Amino acid sequence: MRQEESQDMVELVYQPTRADILAGILVRERRKRLHLVRWGFTGLFGAAAVLLVTAPKSSALSGALAVFCAAMIWSIPHLQAHQVLRAVSWQGEYRTSVSGTGIAIDTVHTTLVLRWSAFRGCRETRDHVVLLGRDPNILLVGVLPKRGLHSEQDAERLRDLLSRHLPRF
Repeated sequence: MRQEESQDMVELVYQPTRADILAGILVRERRKRLHLVRWGFTGLFGAAAVLLVTAPKSSALSGALAVFCAAMIWSIPHLQAHQVLRAVSWQGEYRTSVSGTGIAIDTVHTTLVLRWSAFRGCRETRDHVVLLGRDPNILLVGVLPKRGLHSEQDAERLRDLLSRHLPRF
């Protein structure tokens, strides 16, 4: 590895959490505007529940079913985050290196290398940096939790690296 490249690398060490995965799912959902659809259906079923509960000849079961549907639609990202966490948590600690060539993720069981060309852009939240894949449905979502950084200087170097290679959303 060249001297310049090793200085231009940021390392993160972390154990993925449900909050990390949920942050990635919510950023993806906003980018695709799926949050509007989800909230629209949640509101629709919520309104139906209110109408069914206040209607004189409706059954309690219908109202309860409408409330259940509204709650399930609202909770979709949370359920997805739970499922993804179950799929990745067994791999243990993640060691992620972000460099000029891309991102390398190492666990005890796997190694994954992604070039910058695999991503369409990124969004920074308070606690995470979320990378969105280039594929049409944005199936690839990478989440870099800031708690995995060693220092605030690493956070600045990470922002600099990302701004050189990816547009921000």
